[in-house]
Amino acid sequence: MKVSVVICTYSEEMYEHFEDSLESVQSQTYDDVEIVVIVDGNEALYERILSEYGDDPQLKIHCNDENVGLSGSRNNALEYVTGDIVALIDDDAVADERWVEELVSVYEERDAIAVGGKMTPLWVAGKPEFLPEEFYWLVGVTHRGFAEPGEEVRNTFGSNISFKTEVLRELGGFATEVGRQGEKNLQAHETEFCARMREEYGRGVIYNPDAKVGHKVFEWRTDKRWLLERSFWQGYSKRAMETLVSEESSEEESDFLKKLLFAFVPSRVKSLVADPDTTEAKQLFTLFVLTGTVGIGYLYGLAKW
Repeated sequence: MKVSVVICTYSEEMYEHFEDSLESVQSQTYDDVEIVVIVDGNEALYERILSEYGDDPQLKIHCNDENVGLSGSRNNALEYVTGDIVALIDDDAVADERWVEELVSVYEERDAIAVGGKMTPLWVAGKPEFLPEEFYWLVGVTHRGFAEPGEEVRNTFGSNISFKTEVLRELGGFATEVGRQGEKNLQAHETEFCARMREEYGRGVIYNPDAKVGHKVFEWRTDKRWLLERSFWQGYSKRAMETLVSEESSEEESDFLKKLLFAFVPSRVKSLVADPDTTEAKQLFTLFVLTGTVGIGYLYGLAKW
């Protein structure tokens, strides 16, 4: 089973991180891997990557004529992949050496059409004590209460997810309305695709937490103002997604909210009462603030979509 790993990049400021990502994929224990690099409209960056890695027969390197965003770049990659499976990783992420092997094992054992893994934090500037694990998803890390091993979910993170190539092509790739483009904050293009996939095939993404990818959490991603903005746009993106797919396909956020309000919050309050702790108090406060901000973003989306 051949796997095509797609890495999209567009900023020269991210070059050293792109190299870390690329080299982690080059070091996989699974042998039958090709790597497709899509440079999103940056000719200088494309030439740099080509000069340093162009001799690697494992790589295919392409530059978009203009900046088309992450969704468009991943769609363009479908022109070049030749694998049975397409696995996605971002240029600020580092794959465990067994990542591809673990993804493939699920395809072989479960006859899956999509498999995703666990995102672990790589705290570049230290772990922020105020950020609760329930909201690690804001910084691209698998959060508390996500899923059980082997569970079928709607989607995992877009930096650690894979699909059968034929499924991606049959569904026409990712919707560009909800993918990142430059500095725009509209999210959830993999969520929208997976919702369409579930509607078409009646199947979701099988979660294998042993397929690990580390996500670099830069200092700016733990800035409180950035987290609030991110929360707002995540709420907005949820509403945008609901206009593109059925209501049934967006139930996982509602399930998480119920778990948050009726399980995680009470357990945190109980813990805080039993053993007052400054860090626990900060995280509980942040949890309420971020939940509210996501809700405001969703309401804004109701007015716009």
